[in-house]
Amino acid sequence: MKIAMLSPLSWRTPPRHYGPWENVVSLLTEQLVSMGVDVTLFASGDSITKAKLSWVSRRAYSEDSNIDPKVWEGLHIAKLFERAEEFDLIHNHYDFLPLNYCHFTQIPILTTIHGFSSQAIVPVYKKYNDFSHYVATSEANKNKSLNYITTIHHGIDIRQFTFRRNSDGYLLYFARIHPEKGLHNAIRLARLVDRQLVIAGIVQDEIYFREKIEPYIDGTSIQYIGPVGPEQKPKILGGALALLHLIDYDEAFSLSVIEAQACGTPVIAYDRGSVAELIRHHKTGFIVSDLEAAIQATNNIGTLNRRDCRFEIEKNFTCERMAKDYLDVYHEILDQRENFRPWGHYENLHETDNHKVKELIVEPGERLSLQKHKRRAEHWTVVSGEALVTVNHDELALKQGMSVDIPRGAEHRITNPGDIPLVLVEVQMGDYFGEDDIVRLEDDYHRNS
Repeated sequence: MKIAMLSPLSWRTPPRHYGPWENVVSLLTEQLVSMGVDVTLFASGDSITKAKLSWVSRRAYSEDSNIDPKVWEGLHIAKLFERAEEFDLIHNHYDFLPLNYCHFTQIPILTTIHGFSSQAIVPVYKKYNDFSHYVATSEANKNKSLNYITTIHHGIDIRQFTFRRNSDGYLLYFARIHPEKGLHNAIRLARLVDRQLVIAGIVQDEIYFREKIEPYIDGTSIQYIGPVGPEQKPKILGGALALLHLIDYDEAFSLSVIEAQACGTPVIAYDRGSVAELIRHHKTGFIVSDLEAAIQATNNIGTLNRRDCRFEIEKNFTCERMAKDYLDVYHEILDQRENFRPWGHYENLHETDNHKVKELIVEPGERLSLQKHKRRAEHWTVVSGEALVTVNHDELALKQGMSVDIPRGAEHRITNPGDIPLVLVEVQMGDYFGEDDIVRLEDDYHRNS
């Protein structure tokens, strides 16, 4: 299986500090590669990955003011679709823009909808409802007018977050600084309960920061430490008494909420968006409706067991679980294609009442099931590549131009031991050629169970 993974171009993949979508793409890509999936990552040229990397812009536009976002977004997306036929599936994390390319390829496109910047972009998703597959990152983020194949919560690399049994006593705000993220609510709460508040994140709204936030920053009771990278993140998150997530909008998903819990830090959050899917009320945090309830929750934060926070993330929000869920979706999408199989694909070339001709393409290292047929015999000819063929108890090595007969009822299997696709022509002879005439004896993909 060959996957094209399209990452945003706003930040490096993985990001140096902020960049939640790029972070998810990186975690998913690296986990899939570790599981043996052939992934090509389309991202900025300075991205770090064990996958194959394809790029047009060496740096991300949010990190280099010389890069025009519209120009390089267009080139970045076009680069992938110029190579689309090299892949079995395209996984789009770049919002709605790549959907406009749907009709230029037969390769299936899966789009993870990380969120809706506004309702104005929904018509694009609606237009391609029947041509793309959509994954929601939370049930709360689903739009009723769209067709979703499933919901997959984000996962994190639990090994990157050290569990802290005890906190350092401060409250923490860990997000971009923007009115909708509710930093003003966090400051008000911290002042009312007389607790130190540490603020970490990029400034996304300069006017908001200058007028509503900066006047309260004194370096002691209210401290701003700027954006925090992966190396410092566990220390900052784990040292907090609680993470304050008092947002003023319906957020699709919050990585900081699950990252904090992974360190043992409970979360106090307004009941908006996906919060109820990420926090177990009275177990890993408190879901509150207003500032008064948030104050009470802060005073009761010591009643929660920080170990429960860690356990919840280990159980439900790991990148291993996320990658497995996506791999299941990849297989589901590809299995819907009439001629796709886990080992490769085939094309029907000709069929009459007594014979059928097919072209089979077997991917490197893959093999078909050990099988037999009751109502047909077969003849295989290798067109390119090399094949290892099993017929009953015999094994034959076939190269280009060589062929073999498979008698009716014989147990047989074909393997591609090479590093290029194996192409062969299969001629079936008999009175029935349906897939239900395949008796699978052994199968690498568990289709015989």
